[in-house]
Amino acid sequence: MTSPDESATGVGPDKVRKTSLDKDLRKIERLEDATRTVSSNRFALGIAALFLATAGALAGSQIGASHNAIILIVAAVIGGYMALTIGANDVANNVGPAVGARALTMTGALVIAAIFECAGALIAGGDVVKTISKGIIDPAAVPSSEVFVWVMMSALLASALWVHLATVLGAPVSTTHAIVGGVLGGGLAAVGVDVVDWVIVTSIFASWLTSPIIGGVIAAGILAFIKINLIYQEDKIAAARRWVPVLVALMAAVFSAYLAIKGLKRVWTPGLPAIATISILVYGLVYLAAKPWIRAQSEGMENRNQDLRKLFHVPLIASAALLSFAHGSNDVANAVGPLAAILNSAESGTLLSEVGVPFWVMLIGAVGISLGLFLFGPRIVRIVGEKITKMNPMRAFCVALAAACTVLFASQLGLPVSTTHIVVGAVFGVGFFREYYTARSRRRRYYVLKEKRHAPVSRKSPTTPDELRRRKLVRRSHFVGIIAAWAITVPSAAALAAMIFFAVDWVR
Repeated sequence: MTSPDESATGVGPDKVRKTSLDKDLRKIERLEDATRTVSSNRFALGIAALFLATAGALAGSQIGASHNAIILIVAAVIGGYMALTIGANDVANNVGPAVGARALTMTGALVIAAIFECAGALIAGGDVVKTISKGIIDPAAVPSSEVFVWVMMSALLASALWVHLATVLGAPVSTTHAIVGGVLGGGLAAVGVDVVDWVIVTSIFASWLTSPIIGGVIAAGILAFIKINLIYQEDKIAAARRWVPVLVALMAAVFSAYLAIKGLKRVWTPGLPAIATISILVYGLVYLAAKPWIRAQSEGMENRNQDLRKLFHVPLIASAALLSFAHGSNDVANAVGPLAAILNSAESGTLLSEVGVPFWVMLIGAVGISLGLFLFGPRIVRIVGEKITKMNPMRAFCVALAAACTVLFASQLGLPVSTTHIVVGAVFGVGFFREYYTARSRRRRYYVLKEKRHAPVSRKSPTTPDELRRRKLVRRSHFVGIIAAWAITVPSAAALAAMIFFAVDWVR
């Protein structure tokens, strides 16, 4: 017999029990997932704590029985903490688009980034760095080496705390701007406005405004070229054989110049004619090698976009490695520069604008960046590669090439730019251009309608013009959140550094 309730609902006791069982099983699965997440977080925090303890022990063994030994050990630990946060936040920009495009797995991306970050830091990281990041404050205006040490300690800790907070919140921010804000706040708290070089500070803010816009415009332009000359062509394979070798060779030429200017300045500093000559030679050689390779790879491919994307996998992997190498050679200074300044000032009692960096200090920075990437980097990798806008190999290629082009362009203008701002700006540029092109392009509309005429009757009809205009291919919540985080990075790090300096000064 069926009860009235069962007959009314059409649900028997077996289905009720199954539904309840499914709900219970889902709860258990969620609990297990939460438990695994907590366990992995505890493991990551444990490894990070072990690294910081090792950094302090290494500093103690190198410093010896100095009267400032405790201060220097604490500084080494804070420098290691800063390196961890750089790896967790900044490095993700180099591999995020490639991961989002499925050209690299998360594990593969982390391994490549860690290896090339370390190589860039240790091989080309430079044995001399500016003690005051970007020349923000004048050492001569600081009353004593002791005050200078506490300014640098406050700046280093404040910038690390801010980048850590931004990573937890899922906002890719510039560690360079964080250390700039930290030094600015510490200097203002210690001496006042006279110590700050406001021309440098103004140029940094100008770069914050211009670099992501330039990166976005270049990325959108490259994507427009690919759409017109590859994606919406009758014979995609023939178009790919004509244009993909050109794009790959262009990327190789740009990256050769990028590495010469930004990545190898410790071992080699070429002039502009030498860089131009190298770039032209690299372009020619790579084009000659890429043309037969693309032809061989495209044999047997179907005339569709999914097959075209496979041709961009290898260039994307190479670009992720090169970006990581150049990042390690440059941005390791954000962790080890203030630490080297603290060591020099505490041991010698002198204030210099530039100091040598001992190998053990560079090692803390290099290992810390790689470890931070492995332990805490996947969150930002997913946000940059997947959450802002949908990536595929072609779009990720545009982002990587635009990033390198923008850094080269900014270097020639003398602008202190942030790789983070450029890469994320390029991702936004790709996304917003897709919105515009999807809604406005006659070429795309003609292509879609033509495909529809040749498709089976059951195929879904193309999106209407009104629906196309309403489509948002960039997640506005991420856009607003990231821009807000960029806007407050310098003042937030400055405020934190000032509070830390005042607290230390009060305790002393």
